[in-house]
Amino acid sequence: MKLQEFSFSNFRSFKDINTLNLSTAKIKSKKESIDIDNVIKGNNVESISFLKSKAIYGANASGKSNIIKAFVTFIRILRTSVKDEKILNLIDSFRLSTETEDEPTYFQIIFWYKKVKYRYGFELNDSVINSEWLYGKPGERELCYFIRDNQEVIELDRTNFKEGDKLTKLLSDDTEDNEIFRDNSLFLSTLASFGFGKLSKQLIESLSSITIISGLGHRGMYAHAGNSLESAEKKKYILNFLKYGDIGIDDLNVVEISHDDLSEELDDDVKKDIEAQESKKLLISLRKKFDENLDTVDSALFSFQLHESEGTQKLFELSPFIYEAIKEQKVIIIDEFDARFHPLLTKKILQLFNSKKNKGAQLIFTTHDTNLLSAGILRRDQVEFVEKDKYGASHLYSLVQFKGIRNTASFEKDYIQGKYGAIPFLGNFDKILNFED
Repeated sequence: MKLQEFSFSNFRSFKDINTLNLSTAKIKSKKESIDIDNVIKGNNVESISFLKSKAIYGANASGKSNIIKAFVTFIRILRTSVKDEKILNLIDSFRLSTETEDEPTYFQIIFWYKKVKYRYGFELNDSVINSEWLYGKPGERELCYFIRDNQEVIELDRTNFKEGDKLTKLLSDDTEDNEIFRDNSLFLSTLASFGFGKLSKQLIESLSSITIISGLGHRGMYAHAGNSLESAEKKKYILNFLKYGDIGIDDLNVVEISHDDLSEELDDDVKKDIEAQESKKLLISLRKKFDENLDTVDSALFSFQLHESEGTQKLFELSPFIYEAIKEQKVIIIDEFDARFHPLLTKKILQLFNSKKNKGAQLIFTTHDTNLLSAGILRRDQVEFVEKDKYGASHLYSLVQFKGIRNTASFEKDYIQGKYGAIPFLGNFDKILNFED
């Protein structure tokens, strides 16, 4: 699956329709190699190429994380609207305008699956689906597979989307109070729940393969990374990831230890960590131990969660997701990518995605790391900015939209100086010290 565009409106701090575009613009970069390495050549009827990475910059509270939340909300509703009748409660519309109070939230995604371009979207509020649509472009012409208006399917391609025809016939035989197609469930998700809804299921699985990392220290991430150590291939990758990240860990092992029989080799902190856990599994990191001559004599054992830094733990948690994204050519989205990382480390991880060896994975991330704002690292169409206007609405725009920017320009310097906007307007912090005023 290749992501081309994601659009949304009336969601949290975003009032109007904003689009995150991952198709390439017709530009030339400072280095010719960047225009080759940072791009996935499109093997499709439109000859569209895709960006391997997209960086999103903006001041604190500008709305960067709300872009990630829009992705999360879209995918969760798509996956679970049939099973979870309360899933639409995730919708949080723009609250600072009377124009949007009674308007629905809008989502649309354009993606490629098996060389076919699909355009899928829906409008909804926190209780009902107002509209839904699916278009496909298997050839030169875009076809309308279905359009749903409230509870009615008003257009349907019975030839190219036969599964939709089967479901509508099934619905026509049911009562008005049918549980098959609710006003708060998506038509595509309903189709995918039936055996005959093969294309719908494939499209949902494809979109659900997007990995979103919206928080750190999450048990699910830590558990997934720990389980990944059971695979020899993944463990090798994770250890190399930590090694090349200059972490100093030689090995990682998940061990099962009885609370009644703690090894004498473990220190008191490790024992406390084991005793505090409900499970009997413990992640142990091994580091070299040296004698007075600085010769390696043994390995020291540490409880990973108690002794390793937050940066090390983040790198460990992220490593299997990055491995899977690149190996399986998936989309991965990371909020606050640079948090707890040294700038050189974020640069190296970004270069993994922008390398020739990455054949199809796409990375989208929010960041404050201006070291990445370099014409030697990113194309102009790989840089997005988020800024709030005076009415509290967030706006998303690309560096490529600015005219007259030379390929040799210092993106970082120009950004810090406010040339592109999306920076904080800070007050006089010295006044904070005037306690008597």
